[in-house]
Amino acid sequence: MSSAFRPHRPNRLAVVVRGAASASLLVLLVVSTACGNGGDGADAYGNFEATEVRVSAEIGGRLLDFPVDEGQKLEAGATVGRIETTPLELEKAQIEANKKASASRRASVNAQLKVLEAQKALAETELARVESLAASHAATPQQLDRARSDLAVLKAKMREAATQLTTIGDEVGALDANMAQVEDKISRAWVINHVAGTVLTTYVEGQELVSPGQPLYDLADLSTLELRAYASGAQLPQLSLGDQVTVAVDAPGGGETRLPGEISWIASTAEFTPSTLQTKEERVDLVYAFKVRVRNPDGLLKIGMPGEVYLQPRQES
Repeated sequence: MSSAFRPHRPNRLAVVVRGAASASLLVLLVVSTACGNGGDGADAYGNFEATEVRVSAEIGGRLLDFPVDEGQKLEAGATVGRIETTPLELEKAQIEANKKASASRRASVNAQLKVLEAQKALAETELARVESLAASHAATPQQLDRARSDLAVLKAKMREAATQLTTIGDEVGALDANMAQVEDKISRAWVINHVAGTVLTTYVEGQELVSPGQPLYDLADLSTLELRAYASGAQLPQLSLGDQVTVAVDAPGGGETRLPGEISWIASTAEFTPSTLQTKEERVDLVYAFKVRVRNPDGLLKIGMPGEVYLQPRQES
């Protein structure tokens, strides 16, 4: 169609862009033809995108066992590395020692409290006896005061022991919280690949020191890519979500490879034509971006590869 927008494609190379990639139920169809002038008559042009996921270190330390290479396919849930945890293990041992010391103090205070309880019982009995004697004028006021004072001292000591137990309990609670934090960090020392995909870029090597949040590698699911293309306002009525279209790319041995695709997204607002278009006159027009989902089980499609969209699939002669 004459209203199509065609980006400048020197040697059919393009800058890698980031985008969204998702699964499709389309069956791969490959038909190679002579490309001639590179796809005259295509309705739209664009480049392939995929969602890139960056995996980063969750804790700091020396990176051990990191057999990850660019181009390697990783399964979801695979363990792909480990960060040294020796400092964390030492911290954990220190916390355990502090908990044992707290437990020893608690046992000592509990034993002391039992002695005080026994002494308090005797002091209460003695006070009752002295009060009875004082009532019959058989005990002096000084003896009565001393008995009351002894009981009050014992009660004060028991309150102090109870306060010590509360303090020890708070200390143990804080130690338990610290232990949970350390154990959580230790569990995060394992580098887990949570999304299946192909490694695009690695940023570190084994035995390097890494910090929390430092990128380790990027990967993307390349089994399905999306071609981001642009349509004019006149073409927009021809686009609907789920429409089947044909996508053409360069064939490895020359010519053109055509694949089935499905429109997966259409922009709701217009934008100025990207600067990849050849002429200034074309770039001042407003266009609508849309995406075509294309399955890529054989790895033919690459991120950034240019492609052409045919809204009306051509019949091969």
